[in-house]
Amino acid sequence: MTAAVDVSVVIPCYNAERWVVGSVNSALQQQGPTLEVIVVDDGSTDGSLGQLARIQDPRLRVISQDNRGASGARNRGLADCRGRFIQFLDADDLLHPEKISIQMAALGDDSTRLASGRWGRFSGDPDQAKMVDDALQGDLAGSEFLIMALTQNLMMHPAAWLVPRALVQAAGPWDESLSLNDDGEYFARVMLASSGIVHCRGAVSYYRSGLQDSLSARADRPAYESSRAALDSIHTGLLSATGDAERARQALAVAWSRLSVEAYPAHREVAARSAQRARSLGRYRPEISGGRALQLLSRVAGWRTARTLQVAAYRLGYRRWRARAGAS
Repeated sequence: MTAAVDVSVVIPCYNAERWVVGSVNSALQQQGPTLEVIVVDDGSTDGSLGQLARIQDPRLRVISQDNRGASGARNRGLADCRGRFIQFLDADDLLHPEKISIQMAALGDDSTRLASGRWGRFSGDPDQAKMVDDALQGDLAGSEFLIMALTQNLMMHPAAWLVPRALVQAAGPWDESLSLNDDGEYFARVMLASSGIVHCRGAVSYYRSGLQDSLSARADRPAYESSRAALDSIHTGLLSATGDAERARQALAVAWSRLSVEAYPAHREVAARSAQRARSLGRYRPEISGGRALQLLSRVAGWRTARTLQVAAYRLGYRRWRARAGAS
């Protein structure tokens, strides 16, 4: 009979040869718990598997599959894991050595709550990470977390959480039809299945950002359709959990309004459908994020004109960045 372990670390990997060894090692170096690290290689075409083969540790298992996306890779890892707790970790992110042990101590034997942790963004040296301190950094009910996240456009990356297996089972699998915001949709279900969130400030993880080719940097139609579908799932779950409370309706209206602006002008159908969802909640207030000049333009010429010019300026800057990168 296979022995149980305290924690299963599930790492989806797709073309992450530059980062995956560091991520796996940050998991293997956790102090305290017995653990297994399951890397699911999701059809990588680079040297990811070769890098993983260099790690000689019996706690590491590498599973290869045809490309199914990050959610499909996580579901494959969950199907094989044995831990009492689940730690999700992307193949370019990192964990502090005491991250998991601190969260396990806070949860104890309570399998109805999940633990969050402090996290920071970095692009090179994790010691230079910019730590995030916002309204989500505290002990919260799942519904309250979602209301604040939607209203203030806040996030918590997947590695910041530690989830008891019972909550993973209650929430159901990752939605493999989603790409962008698949993690937001999944953890919304976990939160709403829980009895609350325990925040562990000393449990630190590091989120690599600024990668131009990352999924979160995508702005194509499938990405926006995924974002819309994810928000639709969160919409249904939050209203059900709160009994259609007014605060939940207002938070969702803000989020739908924001998505309508972000999708415009490239994906007008997504923008229009999102605007309609906001109106159905009684509040459609499209707002442009940006500096004073953009805000003034929005007031004078309307948010659609301001947004169109904002997107054009971003694309021009991106093309120049690509040209410089290609020349270097």
